[in-house]
Amino acid sequence: MGPFLTMKSCERYVLLVALVLFSFVHQMSTSVTHYSIAEEMKEGSVVANLATDLSLDVKTLNQRKMRLDIIANKKYLDVNKETGELYVMEKIDREYICPTKSSASCYLKLEVILENPLRIFNIEIEILDMNDNAPQFRRDAIHLDISEATPKGERFSLSNAVDPDVGTNSVKTYHLSESEHFNIEVQTGRDGSKFAELILTKILDREQQAVHNLILTAVDGGTPARSGTVSIIVHVLDTNDNAPTFDKSIYNVEIIENSPIGSLVIDLNAIDLDEGSNSDVTYSYSLYTSEKTQETFHLNPSTGEITVKGMLNYEDFRFYDMEIIATDKGANSLSGQCTIKIVVEDMNDNHPEISIKSFQSPVNENIKLDTVIAVVSVNDKDSGDNGVVDLHVPDNMPFRLRESSDNYYELVVSEPLDREKVPEYDITFTVTDRGSPPLSDNETMTLELLDVNDNVPQFPQSFYTIRVMENNAPGALLSSLTAFDPDLHENQYLVYFILEKEIVNTSMSMLFSINPENGNLYALKTFDYEIETEFLFHIEARDSGSPPLSSNVTVHIIIVDQNDNAPVIVSPWRAHGSLVEEKIPRSTDKGSLVAKVIALDTDSVHNSRITYQFLQVTDATLFSLDQYNGEIRTMRMFSYRDPRYQRLVVVAKDNGQPALSATVTIKLSTVETAVKTYSDMTEVPLEYDIFSDLNLYLVIGLGSVSFLLLITILVTIVLKCQKPKSSKAAPPCRNSVISERNSTIADSTLVSNDAYWYSLFLAETRKGKMVVRQPVPKGSRYIVSSLPRGTGLTETSDSAASTLQVGIKLTCPLYIQLSINLPFVVTHYFYQNVRLRKKLTNIFQQYLQ
Repeated sequence: MGPFLTMKSCERYVLLVALVLFSFVHQMSTSVTHYSIAEEMKEGSVVANLATDLSLDVKTLNQRKMRLDIIANKKYLDVNKETGELYVMEKIDREYICPTKSSASCYLKLEVILENPLRIFNIEIEILDMNDNAPQFRRDAIHLDISEATPKGERFSLSNAVDPDVGTNSVKTYHLSESEHFNIEVQTGRDGSKFAELILTKILDREQQAVHNLILTAVDGGTPARSGTVSIIVHVLDTNDNAPTFDKSIYNVEIIENSPIGSLVIDLNAIDLDEGSNSDVTYSYSLYTSEKTQETFHLNPSTGEITVKGMLNYEDFRFYDMEIIATDKGANSLSGQCTIKIVVEDMNDNHPEISIKSFQSPVNENIKLDTVIAVVSVNDKDSGDNGVVDLHVPDNMPFRLRESSDNYYELVVSEPLDREKVPEYDITFTVTDRGSPPLSDNETMTLELLDVNDNVPQFPQSFYTIRVMENNAPGALLSSLTAFDPDLHENQYLVYFILEKEIVNTSMSMLFSINPENGNLYALKTFDYEIETEFLFHIEARDSGSPPLSSNVTVHIIIVDQNDNAPVIVSPWRAHGSLVEEKIPRSTDKGSLVAKVIALDTDSVHNSRITYQFLQVTDATLFSLDQYNGEIRTMRMFSYRDPRYQRLVVVAKDNGQPALSATVTIKLSTVETAVKTYSDMTEVPLEYDIFSDLNLYLVIGLGSVSFLLLITILVTIVLKCQKPKSSKAAPPCRNSVISERNSTIADSTLVSNDAYWYSLFLAETRKGKMVVRQPVPKGSRYIVSSLPRGTGLTETSDSAASTLQVGIKLTCPLYIQLSINLPFVVTHYFYQNVRLRKKLTNIFQQYLQ
């Protein structure tokens, strides 16, 4: 209890002291000093001089510790102890110090305290209001929802503006931005505040203007006046007063045919100016839309999209009409409608069609120009350029198209046809439209050409040279002469013929035969090159057409020689193959001609080339043999050691394969003295098998004719020449020699008898010389001259022996030396020319018959 009583006693004591102090202070400050200042004064501004106003000594202010207390506020003011002035330390905001408008006055209470002695002065400073605040609305925007069905004159309350200033500086009036639908009316509240009411002056239409933006301005009464604004946003609430509408009453839509299923045709968008459910629109077909249209197109009831539902074909339907109804979802639903006309555009989707109305096949290859082969019609279901078609055939064919009527064409022949070049034509008719891209179609027809016999048989060569080896077997195949005829069937079947040509009463069909079917040429006999060397005739190939055509070819048969004839030794002549005996003086000089072997071969030039060789020789050092002309000469002079008789075996070999040969044996005997001469010579007839009975007649006939020719030439020469001059005697020339009957050897030419002379004549003639034998008037000697052919003048060793030799001046236009031996020259030429011999033989046989 004790401690509790003590505490209570202390509290009472403190309260009593406080009351005493309060009463003392109240007594000390009962007088109040008033000042008035405007708010928002600058810092440092002097309000009043307290030392003067309170009658205080300025000098004692520091000693008395003068201080200034502001009751319940910030220290806006302070006292300068040096001067005693009250000045502004911080700007004073009246609205901050006095936030309420309960009183029009606003005071700032101060206490000035001095010590020694203690004194307290009460100071009240009235803060005068300045129009430093503009009216402000509590919100930045005022939102109002007004139905478009609201009647005119309806009022709507608006929140008022607040101005911290007081008196005339507070809100005085309101202003509304210009609007044809709204106006305001300013009202005064019980507390004197001003507020505005919004009045609807014109019926609203949400579809015309769904939101109205207004500006409300609050203006105070200060000078200058300040104002504040707020936005009034009026939302017009919708009512279902508008039906859905389309932007067009009729829509024209073009869509290409064959558009894929689901392709968008048109996207309808019916507009309902209402909002919410009143503007939600559904789409549907009207009862006037055909079922075909509804089957072809799909209408989305929510979005209004019309898409392709079925196949569009320009050729089936080109136009579609439909009516679409748009209905809103309002309580009292409203609707609108439109018409859609859909035009299907043609697409180049139909290929042109070709129809062959007539086609003539096969035709003859010689068909006339401009003949109609085919009639073709073309068609295209498309329209416009897509339906315009062009028909053509390949340019490299001998045909052309001729338009006969609308979309009808004729195919005619434009160039001559030749089945052998092109047996058939695959004619492709190509039709192309003019669409983009173009479409085409084609039809191929085969035109066959019938063969006409318009080609002659053709041989690969125009001239055939066939070489046939002599001694062929009869019936041997010579060659196959096959012709070609490009025609067909019977026009192609060929038959071969030998065109008849007689040769010495001999028909070609007796010598040759040809297979009429395949053209194989056969020999019917064995040919002998020494009798006939060639044949020239024609072979004809004829087809079986109507009329038949033919062509021929020249065939040249050349008989090729074989080495089937052995050489025949004609000099030195011997009877029945006996030895040839010759005598020579032992005093014969080196290089003297001992004998000359001459052999003849009736084969061709190649096979008849004869070479001579010693087969046997008694002394190889004594004699030499020229392998080409057969001359046997001494290689040295005879000595006493050499035997009297020398045996020489000479072989004459031809150039054939295999080579054939003949031999002659010459027995030489040496004599010491010269052999006596005889007054005449006994000529031994030449027994050589080349002079058959028939040929002997020919030789006689040729000799007679040659003799008559000689007389004619001599008479002509005598008449033509001015002065005939006989040849003068001249010394013996190098090629002249005097020989006796017993083969006395002279300088270079050996003459023994007529046969030997003839052999010598043949050999020398082959060398290109002319040999002339002349008789001696007084004796049995002969003069033999060996002259080069074409030599102008020949002089003999005896002038008396030139009775048969005619000399003509060089001034004569013709210089000829002939002798009695002209028949022998003709005979030799006759035997050398086989073809001439054959012809003459045939002629002579006909004459004998």
